[in-house]
Amino acid sequence: MIGFLTVEFFIYEAQSLKDKRSVVQKAVNRLRQRLNVAVSETDHQDLWQRAEISMVTVSSDKIIAEKELQRALAIITSITELEVTRSNIEWL
Repeated sequence: MIGFLTVEFFIYEAQSLKDKRSVVQKAVNRLRQRLNVAVSETDHQDLWQRAEISMVTVSSDKIIAEKELQRALAIITSITELEVTRSNIEWL
């Protein structure tokens, strides 16, 4: 089972792309350190207060994959510098 999570978020205090990159890298690094997911910034690279990151996990059991993606979403929402505006889980 392949689970795919897309999360779009807003970074209120970002005043430049450098500020945004700092927050996005914090989220990406935290996810890579704590979970077994592949993660990357996938949209809005040219906007300085908006970002989208996507994660993929693979498991033989859908329940395990879903728990992993839910934990990823919880980690992202725990980052105080950003506000999640949209999230979506898909299955392949």
